[in-house]
Amino acid sequence: MIEEELRRALAALVDGLPPRQASRAVERLMAGYRAPGEGPAPVLRDRADVVAYAAYRMPATFAAVSAALGALAVRTGEWRPGSHLDVGGGTGAAVWAAARVWGAAGDGPEGGPRRTTVLDRSQPALSLGRELAGAPGPLGAPGTPDAEALRAAEWRRRSLTDPDERPHRADADRADADGEDPDREGAGTGALPDADLVTISYVLGELAEPERQSLVDAAARAARAVVITEPGTPGGYARTIAARDRLLGAGLRVLAPCPHSAACPMVPGEDWCHFAARVNRSSLHRQVKGGSLPYEDEKFSYVAAVRPVIAGDPAGGRIVRRPQKRKGQVLLDLCTADDGLRASTVTKRHGADYRRARDAKWGDAWPPNPDAGPDGTHGTAGTGGTGT
Repeated sequence: MIEEELRRALAALVDGLPPRQASRAVERLMAGYRAPGEGPAPVLRDRADVVAYAAYRMPATFAAVSAALGALAVRTGEWRPGSHLDVGGGTGAAVWAAARVWGAAGDGPEGGPRRTTVLDRSQPALSLGRELAGAPGPLGAPGTPDAEALRAAEWRRRSLTDPDERPHRADADRADADGEDPDREGAGTGALPDADLVTISYVLGELAEPERQSLVDAAARAARAVVITEPGTPGGYARTIAARDRLLGAGLRVLAPCPHSAACPMVPGEDWCHFAARVNRSSLHRQVKGGSLPYEDEKFSYVAAVRPVIAGDPAGGRIVRRPQKRKGQVLLDLCTADDGLRASTVTKRHGADYRRARDAKWGDAWPPNPDAGPDGTHGTAGTGGTGT
């Protein structure tokens, strides 16, 4: 499985990093990433920084983006992206997530694997992402057939805020060492390359409002489908909703998680739409967070929107809270196309729906697709966990 390949690759990296150094790097990086805006130089300064941060954050980002892409995949049926642009992708968690959901997708150029490009401002992150994905390096290539798109991916350095920025000298030197051209297309151009799928994951919070708007607009112009994922906090939800509005204004329509493209019925300041993905904690997770549980729940907000050329319809409703199971009944909090937010009680009298409700999870489509897995995503990626 792709997830196992990623876990093994990250474990191999961490094995070469002293635990105390990894913990200190993660703590410093988390503090830096909480600061608003984009600094003049990447927060990820060197390989040790990137290894620590990838081991700490990449599994959670992978789980959240897998769930978001899986929800899109269910709504679009047989559609498979022949090209994927991951903006601000760093070490490539969204690229691994796409491989989990669609495999190598033989819809790329001339029937080959999906054409994949990762853009990021940090050359160390891009270099590690290439190594993890299986380009020549100490980790070797992932062994699953679904990883073919990973091995063929391009990793390009680019600022997300300054289209005219040239690479820093140190980054250019690293790019040369990696066999890259630091002045290639993408290092200093304002428009994003066209792609069937554009992903922007945990990026908008690092940008000022005008820069967020410009990036979302550029993604809408470049893509047939756009999936934006942000932390499942009130602030992350607010950024996701603002991006959703801009995507709708650009002519796209929402397929997930919303059952409609109308205004979100949740009242800002009172509630926010978010979901959770279960993540197996590594030893580094437990060490840095001081926890003992072998898992955690990554809270995230997301929106998946498509151009009219892509067929598909949103779900009739979405479960927006953890289902409450009672004797002989299940209580569901739903966001619906016709009634907005509403509660629904499913009892034994509902037969098959009751059995499905017992298996339903926070974030699943409702009514469920009988052909889908219990999480509504054909088993590719699901949401789960507890809380609100």
